[in-house]
Amino acid sequence: MPSTDAPTPETLLPDELLAAFRERAAGYDRDNRFFDEDFAELVRIGYPLMLVPREHGGLGFTLQQAVAAQRRLASAAPATALGINMHHVLVGVAHTLRLRGDGRAEGIFRQAAAGEIFAFGISEAGNDAVLFDAATTAVAEGEGYRVTGTKIFTSLSPVWTRLIVHARDDADAGAPLVFGFVDRDADGIEVLDDWDTLGMRASQSRTTVLRSVRMRPEQVLTRTPAEPNPDPVVWGIFGCFELLLAAVYTGIADRAVELAAELARTRRSRGADAPRAEHPDVRWQIAEAAILRDGLELQLRQLSADVDALGSGRAPEHGPRWFLLFSGVKHRATETARQVVDLALRTAGGAQYSRGRELERLYRDVLAGIYHPSDSESVHAVAARALLGPVGG
Repeated sequence: MPSTDAPTPETLLPDELLAAFRERAAGYDRDNRFFDEDFAELVRIGYPLMLVPREHGGLGFTLQQAVAAQRRLASAAPATALGINMHHVLVGVAHTLRLRGDGRAEGIFRQAAAGEIFAFGISEAGNDAVLFDAATTAVAEGEGYRVTGTKIFTSLSPVWTRLIVHARDDADAGAPLVFGFVDRDADGIEVLDDWDTLGMRASQSRTTVLRSVRMRPEQVLTRTPAEPNPDPVVWGIFGCFELLLAAVYTGIADRAVELAAELARTRRSRGADAPRAEHPDVRWQIAEAAILRDGLELQLRQLSADVDALGSGRAPEHGPRWFLLFSGVKHRATETARQVVDLALRTAGGAQYSRGRELERLYRDVLAGIYHPSDSESVHAVAARALLGPVGG
């Protein structure tokens, strides 16, 4: 159980615990295995309860604190952080609902406090509209639904107990998209053993097939139009997903900068008979990596603080720009982290190109960022539309 003393990201994840995660990460990657030991340790310290209020038995973190913790975890074990991220996204939705005074938060908090592990069943092959449309179908059954479809990139596949899904019910032309939870033990759920990827291997983000799976009435969260909209549940999913994802990739950048500096200090140049850390090109590239990383930190802190201010007199008036800001910070984090890891590799020497070296693994892990929504194309399309209007409009 969590301590009665209020923890911080640093006390929740002390250096010695991060060292143990970092040591196991290479084995999970090599064996293409889920992070079972990491997961057990995270449960032991109450990590899945970060965003659950203290009155519900949680740690009572703000979103800004959760972002900091995920960044810290990712610096040691990126795939572990990416996997548990999806649980935090859903508890984060409850956090944003609570800030708005929305009672739907309480059910999510109660389930998380009872030990349920949430996963993210939104991504579908070929569905570039992501949250704003679905290929999965929903057929009304009383006040609930029967859901049929295939969800990809379902992180935490070995351990999740509640899966949030969205599906399309065309019987309601005005609000055809249904968002809600399904239970792991419901009839009609098949989790495929199909995760064998270039990077982020320990996340085990397998495909989940839904065949007429029951979504009970109390599991329905919301219905929305099949288009961008400010529904609080959709808003919360979008915002928490993008911010927590950005935290993971910023954590990768943190570790890449740290490794680059360590290696530069310990390697010597035979020609100059001096540490590599004294070579001007090496110094410039490591400095550039750190400067790029530092910009991410400030953006993450501010935007997560803006979310935490919801419902208060400090709440910013971002209006429709919220979605642009969320997708923008994710885009900058994933693209910048790729640049940072690349710069670190350039300074680290050819040994880091060998399989099993930490920078080699970070290089493969960081590439996953280009596939998470919002991708580069959609970010630029939305920004261009906001600035220039629709094409042909």
